[in-house]
Amino acid sequence: MGSFLDSRLWPLILKEIRQILKNKQIIFLLIFPPTVQLLVFGLALNPDVSNISLGVADYSNSPNSRELVSTIVANDTFEIASYLPSAADIGQQVRTGRISTGLVIPPDFEQQIATKEPAEVQVLIDGVDANTAGISSGYIKQIIRQYGRSLSQSDRVQPVQTTVNFLYNPGLLSSWFFVPGVIGVVLTLTGSLVSSSTVIREKDVGTLEQLLMTPAVGWEILTAKIAPLFVLLMGDVLLASAIARLVFNLPFRSNYFLFLAALGIYVFVCIGIGIILATISKKQQQVILTSLSTGGRL
Repeated sequence: MGSFLDSRLWPLILKEIRQILKNKQIIFLLIFPPTVQLLVFGLALNPDVSNISLGVADYSNSPNSRELVSTIVANDTFEIASYLPSAADIGQQVRTGRISTGLVIPPDFEQQIATKEPAEVQVLIDGVDANTAGISSGYIKQIIRQYGRSLSQSDRVQPVQTTVNFLYNPGLLSSWFFVPGVIGVVLTLTGSLVSSSTVIREKDVGTLEQLLMTPAVGWEILTAKIAPLFVLLMGDVLLASAIARLVFNLPFRSNYFLFLAALGIYVFVCIGIGIILATISKKQQQVILTSLSTGGRL
């Protein structure tokens, strides 16, 4: 330990740490954008919809019609906003935006089921939000189809039943799919951008040429530049892991040290990409645009 502190490498590392701490832009890039990007992308890239307001006009008011409504609102996708007396009121509520989906059950619904005739219900969906409208349409069609299938097969013995279990993401939560990928994107952009900005700034100021005239050899200069950035970016890894666990409730079921080791290699590669981009760039604006473009493609 003493020999390392007495070597030329330690003063170079201390110099890099002081320069990073003095550069408010680098500190900002290391903390603010990764946090905001992870939260925004993790929440925005969520195709799931829940608590869709549902209006019901039940002309039948029979046990089967009430069972159908209960089946539709059994999960968190739909919630009953109001029971309305007529289909015209349902249409008015959808047009004014008070409800997103309307369900109209005809008066002969119970009779059609009893005589095993095809029973029809009307569904009105607000199409202003195309994404929500498409998803809610698919959900309610699937729920009604499953309800109809259960009625037609209630008097039969099922020879084969299929039970599907989703491994690793049993609830099919979208955040569990997106957040790990967003962490990789954030590390790529932050690692390449911060390292390239640090090197290009020294090229602009002229301190890089001064370092080349010191007794320090090339690998010492390069190691001194990489080591502080590596430690700070691994801090970003810990920050991203904490956000994923606390905000998105993303479970971790593996060896955490192996996870850190793999991400450490990835961070090292991103720093190397940033240094290469800074070497071939001439201005800070150029290296920032190149880093964003390269990081986005990677």
